[in-house]
Amino acid sequence: MTATSAAALPATTNAAPAARRWAAPLWVGALLLILTFLVIYPLLMLFFGAISDSNPVIDGFAKFNPSLTHFIAVLGNENVRLAFFNALVACGGGAVLAVVIGLAFSWIVVRTNTPFKGFIAAASMIPLFVPPLVAGVAWSILGSPKTGLLNTALKWIGIDFRFDFYSMSGLILVFGFYYAPYVYMFTASALRNMDPSLEEASEVAGASAFTTLFTVTFPLIAPAILAGSLLSFVVMLGIYGVPAALGAPANINVLTTYIFKLTAWSPPLYNTAAAVAILLMMVTAILVWAQQRVLSGRSFATVAGKAFRPRSLNLGPWRWLTFSLALAYLFVVVVLPTIALVIAAFRRFLFFKDFEAVFDMKAYSWVHFNSIFDNPLTMTSIWNTMKVGVITAVIGGVLAFAIGYTINRTQVAGRKSIDLLSTIPVAIPGLVVGVAYLWAWIGLPGGLYGTIWILALAFVARFIPDTVKSLSTSFMQIHKELEEAAWICGRGLLSTIATIMVPLARPGIVASMTLLFVLAVRELGSSLFLYTSDTTVMAVLLLDYYEGGNVGKTAAFSLVQTVILGVLLGITTWLSRGSAESAGRAG
Repeated sequence: MTATSAAALPATTNAAPAARRWAAPLWVGALLLILTFLVIYPLLMLFFGAISDSNPVIDGFAKFNPSLTHFIAVLGNENVRLAFFNALVACGGGAVLAVVIGLAFSWIVVRTNTPFKGFIAAASMIPLFVPPLVAGVAWSILGSPKTGLLNTALKWIGIDFRFDFYSMSGLILVFGFYYAPYVYMFTASALRNMDPSLEEASEVAGASAFTTLFTVTFPLIAPAILAGSLLSFVVMLGIYGVPAALGAPANINVLTTYIFKLTAWSPPLYNTAAAVAILLMMVTAILVWAQQRVLSGRSFATVAGKAFRPRSLNLGPWRWLTFSLALAYLFVVVVLPTIALVIAAFRRFLFFKDFEAVFDMKAYSWVHFNSIFDNPLTMTSIWNTMKVGVITAVIGGVLAFAIGYTINRTQVAGRKSIDLLSTIPVAIPGLVVGVAYLWAWIGLPGGLYGTIWILALAFVARFIPDTVKSLSTSFMQIHKELEEAAWICGRGLLSTIATIMVPLARPGIVASMTLLFVLAVRELGSSLFLYTSDTTVMAVLLLDYYEGGNVGKTAAFSLVQTVILGVLLGITTWLSRGSAESAGRAG
């Protein structure tokens, strides 16, 4: 089958009907228009806000007075420089710790005979599904210098040491603990694909296994290590929940918390917030560009061009030590914070005269759960979160399918522009998306601001790169001959997509929509700037409880959010398996 032109969506014959010839420009035009609306317009309004002296709430956009005053003020502001420095230290330290943990896990899972490696690999990804604010709240309960459970336990056993997670070291530890899976994903893949003969040659030359590990293995996967560390750094840089829970009480501001402070003042400093947000976005964009350069570079040969069976190092009795280390990490990151949340949620008062008081069952009740469910905002936030999650999953899933199909299955003119526009949000932290959408819609009467829809659209824009990437794998696994057969039989584009592509790509579609739903439920950064009293979501209400100083209610609502998220993940996982089985039978 020969293509009529580069502008044809599917490969068609010269006898293609006129409708099909018009399909390509209409398809591309619609996608470009949607992406411009979701991504480009809010970013332009963010830039507009940074160079304008007008207040969108008071003045609207009629009094536009261009000025670089806010940029100059931001660059010369000592508080901004301190927030920027704190962000670099916290995220840099967290990235280093994430590399150590992620690299250790990938080596244990891929290159050793450690028992229960499948369980370790699966469990090591759990931290990615923990909302950052929940993690921050849990560790504030554990590591508070006065009432922390860890300090109470240490005092009980006679150890004169006090944890203080309201500190820079606390930020670094929590960042490193929870974002190590990003490094693990990159390094584990690189270790699986690396030619084992390179290591064998080193050992034949007389090097020990330990020497080979640090002189051959790790240097060869250096691009993967660097890419994983850059990704974790970028993600940490845009996180608001952890710095808000652990940094703010110690007056340690990073860029995200400082931006929110600017909009929380009276009157809100929207223009200055826009200028700082652009600074944050520029830093993130540079780091994303650096990561992409690393991934596309050819400085290191990590893969030899064909599949290899990874070497498995026989650790002997030491394999139980590596298994114990993996369990210790999971205990610290998953089990210990969960225990802290449960204790704080059910205990009337989070005060212990000694560690034995922890086990006094008379001090436990449902009072905090009764309190949060007596608050009408609780059910409102849950209902709003579900609505936003569903809308985000449906709209984002459909849009990601259309974008992914265009990029991966066609040679249509304009697909590179679509690819570029859909990738831009990778470099935009959630908090910046929130500020951009605030500027885009707050000054327009009768617009989207104050509705559920602005939250959903912001989430779609924020997470569309992740969804498109998730779907791309599914598209690449479907042979193009199936589409060509449908076109030969006279089926049109939409019919081919509905009968061929959708059924075969169903597992990927369900997985991508699940990903969107989960990300929408836990998203805090964007929500902070876009919610109203009528559109409060769970993440925002949880932050309100925490800032209100009621640890018990905060812990109780954290558990509610975690349970809801866990149940939804279980349901969607079951649906994904069902879709995969159906697709397998269809194939």
